[in-house]
Amino acid sequence: MTLMHRARSGELTPEIVRAAQEERIAPEKLRSLIALGKAVIPRNRRRREIRPVAVGEGLTVKVNANVGSSRDRADISLELEKMRVAVAAGADAMMDLSTGGPIDEIRRAILAECPVPLGTVPVYQAAADGNLAGKSWVELTADDFFAGIEKQAMDGVDFMTVHCGVTRKTVEMLLREGRRLDIVSRGGSLLAEWMDYNGKENPFFEQYDRLMDICREYDITISLGDGLRPGCLADATDRAQVHELMTLGELTERAWAKDVQVMIEGPGHVPMHQIAANMILQKRLCHGAPFYVLGPLVTDIAPGYDHITSAIGGAIAAWNGADFLCYVTPSEHLRLPPVEDVREGVIATKIAAHAADIARGIPGAMDRDNRMADARRALDWKTQIEVSIDPERARAWRGGSMPTVDEAVCTMCADLCAIKTSQKALRRG
Repeated sequence: MTLMHRARSGELTPEIVRAAQEERIAPEKLRSLIALGKAVIPRNRRRREIRPVAVGEGLTVKVNANVGSSRDRADISLELEKMRVAVAAGADAMMDLSTGGPIDEIRRAILAECPVPLGTVPVYQAAADGNLAGKSWVELTADDFFAGIEKQAMDGVDFMTVHCGVTRKTVEMLLREGRRLDIVSRGGSLLAEWMDYNGKENPFFEQYDRLMDICREYDITISLGDGLRPGCLADATDRAQVHELMTLGELTERAWAKDVQVMIEGPGHVPMHQIAANMILQKRLCHGAPFYVLGPLVTDIAPGYDHITSAIGGAIAAWNGADFLCYVTPSEHLRLPPVEDVREGVIATKIAAHAADIARGIPGAMDRDNRMADARRALDWKTQIEVSIDPERARAWRGGSMPTVDEAVCTMCADLCAIKTSQKALRRG
């Protein structure tokens, strides 16, 4: 039985109870959300013990970090280090997006150590295995696609991004309307090429029940991918994006009918004034299923700083209903991210998620902020560092710039410290 089936049967499973404690809500409330499809706890039934992470309506906003090799850089030890750094920085889930090198070994090594849910994009598996067999991408069969999914399911992958909504009709719609940047999703572009070459429908759409049977067998959460997400502001909220979303809404109901947990993936690059509408549209069309967004990035001109553009959009998106933020690193659009960029991406996205939790009125979300305010009033630097979102950096920067006269203040204000002055003025010191 899947977790969704057990929740619908009224069972309070250990995962639900533990996740509810983390969320500071009643287990029965979380069980009801999972039963309704409005929350998920991704975990493959073959997976060893991991921290149950609940994603969905009324819960704290979660953060995902991506790792993974490419054909140019494939190093298992490096990807493991990235995973460890991301989790230490606060990532709630990981995705292995490896496309080159020993991708089976990389995935299995990460699965063996990762303490949080792990997701993949199994269409990359099919492409890699086909390449090893001497096949080009377009020569693969539907059975090749599903063989990759079966392999990863057996390994214990907790959630899978599958681009089921990239159909021939939707691609034709994109071509008729036109786009400035066409398709930017790797999975989406690969499937579009395959359909064009073979003159056939997307196997993941055409054989969706087959996919659901695998997800049900292993209790995998399906993350319905946005293969036609906008890759620049000019393409945001266009006909192809919305039509794909409508298709994903229909597929959501079909997954729920088989007791399979579902998340919906979303854009992408979206100008700030369209983000709220995108969130409302997704929740309406996809029946309240948890929404997993990449960013969204609110400008296209910040390579090297896209963790900032993403955090801005992510905070707005989560405030307006997004449940799960996929991090973006400073390396986005430029290179495979090194370890330090993975950490920067997680921290920036955690800030966005935390800001949204406060705005959403999540119980206890502002407790650390209140502790920080009290510590600043008391000029208690130790506590300020402890409650900060990145104590390591706060400690290093404070220690590397100590005042020469009064250690109670910082080098910004020195003897003009507003806290000390106001304490005198208001007779608190």
